[in-house]
Amino acid sequence: MLIDNLLLSVGAMKSGTTWMHRVLNRHPKIISSHAKEIHYFAHVHLPGETALSARERLARAKSYAAVDPESHSPASVRRRLLWTAKYLNEPIDDRWYADLFDERPRDVYRSDFSNLYAHLGPSGWDHVHRVAGTVRVIFTMRDPIERLWSHVRFNTQTAGRNEGIWKWTPEQLEAYVRRDDMWKHGEYGATIRRLREALSEQELRLFFFEDIHSDRHAWLRQMEEHLGLEPYDYPAEVVNGRYAESTAIPMPEWFPGLFRSDVERIVTELSELGLEPPSRWLSHFSDEAGSKARPGLVDVTKKVRRTLMSRFRA
Repeated sequence: MLIDNLLLSVGAMKSGTTWMHRVLNRHPKIISSHAKEIHYFAHVHLPGETALSARERLARAKSYAAVDPESHSPASVRRRLLWTAKYLNEPIDDRWYADLFDERPRDVYRSDFSNLYAHLGPSGWDHVHRVAGTVRVIFTMRDPIERLWSHVRFNTQTAGRNEGIWKWTPEQLEAYVRRDDMWKHGEYGATIRRLREALSEQELRLFFFEDIHSDRHAWLRQMEEHLGLEPYDYPAEVVNGRYAESTAIPMPEWFPGLFRSDVERIVTELSELGLEPPSRWLSHFSDEAGSKARPGLVDVTKKVRRTLMSRFRA
């Protein structure tokens, strides 16, 4: 065991995890490394993931080692450069991972936010338990349609292709979204089954993105309870902040219809797992929305939709 207490966030999109990271790390008993997302356990246990390849680490180090004489102090630059040297160190093993966190008292949680950890299998979680004495995990789910569109905007913005989204046909956009690297993050039922097999009820908490942001203070109290920490008075400007938002591009009216049957399946799976997703998840599929869906899209019957909706809170 190299880390006493480890908090892993394994879900939500960029804007959600950035907000969680910034506000939770204001708590005196929670710290992170200089990188919010380390992806160490994914590097070890998920073949094909390249987040910690030499090329990727060098690319990240470029920003980590940047110096702005107008806003940086010598002490802060020194700390960041020393951390970057650790990040570029070899070999990448458990000691490497633990060294990325500053020395703090034993009762402090180290936090690591990686959506890739949601895809770890039993051996991956066994590894997590060998590294840390106390493990706490949170998995956050967002409206599948809004998550997909946010993912499309973020990925195309990063690649400098935002301006071309509106030229894509439904077939092109659907093919882009259904790539495994994008689609797998929205298979909530499969992810929860995998997490529940590896983690105890005490270790795992499940949240809905919409519930978190409808009452952020209530969610923070739930997180402190999950971690066994005393309540903390977080700065209002941090709690109310908005971070890492992608370019605001309107969703095409036909976009939800491409994934109607997928969303209803995912919602049913969550219901069978004892969870109640926000009812708004199905609001994309009103009769009016269905009539505008791509021609040939298989519709579900109104009876099935009523059955699904009856399982959710109003």
